[in-house]
Amino acid sequence: MGDEVLSIDGIEPLDVIEWQQLTDGAAPVLLVHRSGIPIDRRVQIRKEDGLPLGARVDSAVFDRIRTCDNHCEFCFIYQLPKGMRKSLYLKDDDYRLSFLYGNFTTLTRFTELDAERVITERLSPLYVSVHASDPQVRANLLRNPRGATSLRWLDVLLEAGIEVHAQVVVCPGINDDEVLEETLLAFLDRFGAVHSVGIVPLGLSDHSNEPNMRAHSPTEAASVIDAVERAAALSEALFGARRLYCSDEIYLIAGRALPPLSALDDLTQVENGIGMIRTFEASFRSRQASRGAGGPTGFFRAVDGAPPWGYRAERAAPTAAGTSGRQTVVLTGAYGAMILPDLLAESGFGGVEVVEVENRFFGGNISVAGLMTGVDISRTIARHGGAATYLLPDICLHEGRLIDGMTLDDLPGHIEVVATDGAALRDHLEASLGLIGASL
Repeated sequence: MGDEVLSIDGIEPLDVIEWQQLTDGAAPVLLVHRSGIPIDRRVQIRKEDGLPLGARVDSAVFDRIRTCDNHCEFCFIYQLPKGMRKSLYLKDDDYRLSFLYGNFTTLTRFTELDAERVITERLSPLYVSVHASDPQVRANLLRNPRGATSLRWLDVLLEAGIEVHAQVVVCPGINDDEVLEETLLAFLDRFGAVHSVGIVPLGLSDHSNEPNMRAHSPTEAASVIDAVERAAALSEALFGARRLYCSDEIYLIAGRALPPLSALDDLTQVENGIGMIRTFEASFRSRQASRGAGGPTGFFRAVDGAPPWGYRAERAAPTAAGTSGRQTVVLTGAYGAMILPDLLAESGFGGVEVVEVENRFFGGNISVAGLMTGVDISRTIARHGGAATYLLPDICLHEGRLIDGMTLDDLPGHIEVVATDGAALRDHLEASLGLIGASL
């Protein structure tokens, strides 16, 4: 107890990726420091090849997280109100966090040494923010001259066979219309090896100070859908897969029906809002957990003891369903409130009320359940009367706190936390309503 590993086989690992590689063998030699003892000691660990070391890792990156030096007009971090916890204001542009957690990187801080490591160690997949293929438009969007040239690294990665998933944040009047058409064509030509492309709308809070940024109108959202559908049809003809997808949010803004799951291929960007609603619905109806539910996916899941980070931080543990006889109310954001009532009614839960938590804390067009705040939830419960059992999705809780710093203990009424998954919500409702084993 209290030992700190300084190096492994003479190498000081820079991140949990290198840690895993160095400790993978059968007899790694550790240089260990114990607090209060002046002399470090070397310890050889005997274990089977490939088995984890069993030590706790406190951080995914051991040197320094590579922070973002872009100043994007649409960056949500710049739209946060002042006075929140410091960790929320950290902007990363670190390819290692892209590999570990699926964070998007712009590649503006990517170097030849980074490319060599990614290719040599096959750090795949990576997630890249493209936004625009036009060099000047991209540089202007990122407010970084390297934005005009950094997509050369995307060419390098694709040429080396690294799996890449891309995203385009569409800002009305900036990178939509002809610029978007050009970008979509680039994914059919220059970046034809990109595995998937998520097209998402600008999220705009009341705290934005950018005069050029505005929310999409329904007509503008519909225009984005039409452009992506045309490009996706060409992609399917050329590559046998659509690869280009609009987020659920764009369909909701446009007032259009969401595409079926069958049109979304392998759902590689479900956490970017691509097919999230259809996945939730399918999970609710089938009582089977969604793919990726219950924790991070990919390499991170296999890393021994690697800690959660950022939006991957541990959510609040789900609460056992009570049977107190109180009315059951599902709390959700504006988008969830558009979908859940019909889903519940068709499945026999018509007596369960869905209550929208209006996001006044951020304002603007921020309507997702993951950004519900304690102050808005408290106001909503008080307005409702506070006498019900209120179900709260765990996606809005990170390390036991809501994004504004409040905890469950700060909220009024009886709160039960439910995993943000269709099957989990159905199981919880059936237990709380005494319908386990009943035919609905």
